[in-house]
Amino acid sequence: MNPRDVYMSKPWLDHYPENAPQEAVIPESSVPELFDEIVKKHGGRAAMVFYGKKITYSDLHEYVNRFATALADLGVQKGDTVALYLLNCPQYVIAYFGALRLGAKITPISPVYTSQEVRHQLSDSDAKTVVCQDILYDSLERSGVALDHVILTSVAEYLPAIKKWFGKSALAKAYGGMEAPSPEAMKQAGVLSFQELIKKYPPQPPQVDIDPRQVIAALPYTGGTTGLPKAAVLTHHNLVALQAQLLSFWPIFEEGREVVMAFLPFFHIYGQVVVMLGSFAQGSTLILFTTPDMEEILAAMDRYQASAFYGVPTLFEYLNEYEKTDRVNWKRLKLIACGADTLHESTINAWERRTGSQIFEGYGMTETTAVSHGSPLQRPKKGSFGVPIPNVSAAIMDHEGKGFVPIGEVGELVLSGPNIMQGYWKRPEGSGDDLFEMDGKPWLRTGDLVRMDEEGYFYFFDRKRDLIKYKGYSVFARHVEEVLYQHPQIKAAGVVGVPDPKVGNLIKAYVVLESEARGKISEEEVVEFCRKNLAHYKVPKIVEFRGELPKTDVGKVSRRELREEAEEA
Repeated sequence: MNPRDVYMSKPWLDHYPENAPQEAVIPESSVPELFDEIVKKHGGRAAMVFYGKKITYSDLHEYVNRFATALADLGVQKGDTVALYLLNCPQYVIAYFGALRLGAKITPISPVYTSQEVRHQLSDSDAKTVVCQDILYDSLERSGVALDHVILTSVAEYLPAIKKWFGKSALAKAYGGMEAPSPEAMKQAGVLSFQELIKKYPPQPPQVDIDPRQVIAALPYTGGTTGLPKAAVLTHHNLVALQAQLLSFWPIFEEGREVVMAFLPFFHIYGQVVVMLGSFAQGSTLILFTTPDMEEILAAMDRYQASAFYGVPTLFEYLNEYEKTDRVNWKRLKLIACGADTLHESTINAWERRTGSQIFEGYGMTETTAVSHGSPLQRPKKGSFGVPIPNVSAAIMDHEGKGFVPIGEVGELVLSGPNIMQGYWKRPEGSGDDLFEMDGKPWLRTGDLVRMDEEGYFYFFDRKRDLIKYKGYSVFARHVEEVLYQHPQIKAAGVVGVPDPKVGNLIKAYVVLESEARGKISEEEVVEFCRKNLAHYKVPKIVEFRGELPKTDVGKVSRRELREEAEEA
């Protein structure tokens, strides 16, 4: 059988969970319709618990409808863009569903963005209405973008009375002493109050017809492989499909009975679609946190008997060392999932020794509505991010995208399915580079280099852009990093290629040592360790010690920033 036929035969289906269908049934519903159905069935259940403050599904539904009515009165219409410049809080959820109810689309902005980055996203997305955290208002104002409406809100608005002062002070500390504008300044600037709108308007929004396959629901921005960030166009159908696919692949959750920890940022596709929307799609209770304070999170897991925990690799590395991790009985959780970056095998082994539980890896991108692969619950493989979820077709093509590589060889992952984006916002030329048609279906070039084994499990190697060419050899930065992580005194590492006219790229390793090893281990010792564990052409030629490494919004080591630094140097 030729490679193409092997991929198209979907060998991974033989390893699906026992009750998982090969194809999920996807309803022709919009996100608001999906939410309404859950509210009808579970109205009295807590939708969210925010530092002890409970909000039922019925109450949340009323808040959403009141806010949608307010937006409509402000002139927000179907097709408009509403920006959410917020931390995790109940207002995020209310604004999210309220905007979608009107057929508007949301674009989530990272709270750590500079005013220049905020300006780019607001301008590019055509947002004229922004729901903004009060402590972020100064950055919004400095962006200089002309807006029709700014709706300001405070995290304290939904905190229990005893925690309101504490919440404000903790946030100010976490966000560099940022302060909210005074009521006088708000009035002078014409800024609206979120709470006043909720109180003023009845829960009677206009009825809007939403074709789930045509109406855009979200414009989440990717980090940008080159140049400025760009938005993936996600429809209501993309979002609803992903929920049906995940529930089919992991048929372990009972509707209206689960408790999910929600501390991953909602501005990121993982937190927004998997944690937030995924929980509300099945009537779960979200235990919501604005900042990831692990002591509070672990205490809440025990108090509310959490059944699902979603994290990123750096979090599990931290928890492996954290003294209070054992206060949670991790074995009782139905799912402990990890995504957004590669999970090192050493982290998995340490976790299993410490907790007696398993971490299940997944894979996805903003362009795949967060997920395309997951680990089968009954048969995960260490080092693999799993198999394609229902309704997803996957294959591996050579680096030039001209043909399929044999099983076991590395190439670029390409994907097709109902969760694949429609293209990039305002960038038809860029979409053409990343989307192509095959067998009458649209396929996405992911830019990720992977391989598939005989059973259909996939293994990540590197981003295509992070492939290092040294004297004609292909070197995966991740391979070198994995060896560095095996050194007992190396805490973190990032590897990049530095342009060199003689060899193509020199391999440079940025290394963070454990505190007790600093000043005691030399660059030469790190290189010698690599020589013993790597082929000669993979050994770093340059080692630079750092106190810390630049990170992305979800805690990944930012190779892009390291590469830019190395090239400038």
